[in-house]
Amino acid sequence: MTAHQAGALVRDGTWGRPARGVYDTHHVGPSPFDALDRRRRRAAIVGVLAHPGSVATGVCALVLHGVKGAPLAITPEVTFPDGSPRARAGAVRVRRIPLQRWFVLDGVPCVSVADALAQAVPTVDRRTAVALMDSARHERFLLEADFRRAREADRRRPGGLARAAWWAESDPRAESPAETWARLSCVDAGCPPDGLQLRVDDETGRFLARVDLAWVLPDGGALLVEVDGQDVHGRLEALYADRKRQNRLTGRSAIMLRFTGTDARRGLVGRTVRETLRRVGWRPAPVPDDARIRLPM
Repeated sequence: MTAHQAGALVRDGTWGRPARGVYDTHHVGPSPFDALDRRRRRAAIVGVLAHPGSVATGVCALVLHGVKGAPLAITPEVTFPDGSPRARAGAVRVRRIPLQRWFVLDGVPCVSVADALAQAVPTVDRRTAVALMDSARHERFLLEADFRRAREADRRRPGGLARAAWWAESDPRAESPAETWARLSCVDAGCPPDGLQLRVDDETGRFLARVDLAWVLPDGGALLVEVDGQDVHGRLEALYADRKRQNRLTGRSAIMLRFTGTDARRGLVGRTVRETLRRVGWRPAPVPDDARIRLPM
C-alpha cells in the first residue's frame, strides 16, 4: 500500500495510528487473552513497533512476560540497548537505559522480569507495585534472588528508600491482583490477615476449603474472606466450586465474606473486615504459612 492509501484509511477511521509508522487495523483474531489483557499488550507492543531495534521496558515488559496487576491504561515505553537517546514517536516513552541482556518473547524484545520490576515500581502507585511483585513471584517468573536484586536496584533510585516498604509488603501467596489489593486494604485498616491461603478443616481434620484471607476469632471460630477475580470465578465451573465450598462452611463457627476485585481495589474489604472484627473483639493472632484451622459445627 502507498502512504496515501494508508493515510486515507486513518482519516476515515477504518484504521488507527497509535504512533508514528504504526497502524492499527482494528482486526482481532483468535486470542488466549481477554479484552483487557489485549489492550495492555497492544500498548506494550506499540513502542517496539514505533522504534525498530528497541527493547520494551518497565510495565510494558512485565505485561509481555505475563505478569498480572498492570493498570488498564499503560504508556508504551522502550529503551535502546546502548542507552542512546531517540526522538519520541507519539505517546511512546523512550528511556535511556543501557542493557547487557534482554529477551525476545513472541518476536518482541523485552527486558527481564527482574529488570522490568525495578524499572516499573517507581512509575506506579503502591497497590499496583505490590500486585505486580506478588504476581511475578507467585507465577515464578523470577527467582527470589532475582526479586532481591530488583529490590536493591530500586533502592538505589530516587525515592527508593520510601518505596522500600512496598517491597516488604509483597507476598507470593497472593493468587491474583485482587487478593493483593484486599490484603493491602486490610493492612491499611489496621487488621492484617492472620493467614493467607489458609486450609480450613472440620473437627475431624477433614478438608473443607482453602480461603484467600483469614482471621482467627476469640471464640475459636474464624472470619474467612474470599476475593472473586472475574477471570477465574466468572467461569461457570468455578462458580459451582465456590458454591460447594461455601456450603461446606455454612453452619460452622465461621463468618464468611465475599468480595469482588472492584471491592478490593476500592478499599471496601478493609473497611468491612475492620468493622466485623471490632464487633467480635478480634486481636491479631498470626498463624504459620503451613497452618490449618479446624471449625466445629
